[in-house]
Amino acid sequence: MRAKFKIDLQLMIPVIVLVSLSLVTLLSINPVFFQSQLISLVIAVVAFLIFSQVNTDFLKQFKLPIYVISLIILCITLAIGIESRGATRWIDFFGVRLQFSEILKPLLAIAFAAWVAENKHTTFRTFLLTMMFLTPIFLLVQFQPDLGSAILYGSTAVFALLISGYPFKWFAIIATPFILLSPVIWTFLEGYQRQRILTFLNPTADPLGISYNSIQAMIAVGSGHFLGKGLSEGTQSGLRFLPERQTDFIFATIAEGLGFFGALIIVLTIIFLCYRIFLIFSRTNDAFIRVFAACTFGIILIPSFVNIGMNIGIVPIVGVTLPFVSFGGSSLLSNFVFLGLLSSMSTSQKHKDVLEIR
Repeated sequence: MRAKFKIDLQLMIPVIVLVSLSLVTLLSINPVFFQSQLISLVIAVVAFLIFSQVNTDFLKQFKLPIYVISLIILCITLAIGIESRGATRWIDFFGVRLQFSEILKPLLAIAFAAWVAENKHTTFRTFLLTMMFLTPIFLLVQFQPDLGSAILYGSTAVFALLISGYPFKWFAIIATPFILLSPVIWTFLEGYQRQRILTFLNPTADPLGISYNSIQAMIAVGSGHFLGKGLSEGTQSGLRFLPERQTDFIFATIAEGLGFFGALIIVLTIIFLCYRIFLIFSRTNDAFIRVFAACTFGIILIPSFVNIGMNIGIVPIVGVTLPFVSFGGSSLLSNFVFLGLLSSMSTSQKHKDVLEIR
């Protein structure tokens, strides 16, 4: 009897669209980016295929080792990681830079989902224990410093807990001291982080300095009009007025090259992907799957909103990439592992829209 190889096809269709658009854009920017991302994509797809066949019920039994090992790796990153632009987020692994705050996301989501599922009685005591579970992760990521990832970890966890039935007022109770201490917290932010917030409130304050990135991104988005100037034909991205055009501001690059039409394709594709994840969430009563699906939903939707918001000037620049589109192997690998695990959960629930390879 031949083994069945199952994946959730509807989960992958929007990803194929996003990745294809990403590769075409990176090729237009610089063939080196394209080649590097293509290699990362091959590795990410292999990881997806492996994790899509993993028994997640078996995996969740190792929530404590996964959690502890993840904390150790984050500590090692702080101790021996490579410093770049004032941040220590990467470890050089045989000549390849790995950002473990990205790579560990799906595994930490497994540990988190298993924890919440086992502590399903939504008492205030359980809530406080869950906050204690999350705090070391948040702090270790923030100490790198990586404010974007720290915000993403925190907001995704809050979203998943709210979906799991924890009352909003409990989060308000926890948040109140931080709000009251915000002047003190402000002093602990890195200088560039404070500047980003200030220039968001007043973008014209330093147009050639800290506001430069945001202004150039908005010019690129606006100049694309409806059908765009053509990839590699844009003035802002093509002439390199737009910084980080392959990562944080790739949405602006696409909007300039393909116009409103290209930007709309990205937005609608992300919405479709999130809708598919929501269907997996809504079709199961398994608490573990529901929490993990909520984490996956948040890990796609929140950075998409933040990144696109950065590019059009409605969100401060916090260094968050656009899932499946921005250049970066660690982020791509992390997102594909998320979907691989979710695909495994989806097919284990015997949904109808499954691709079987015999």
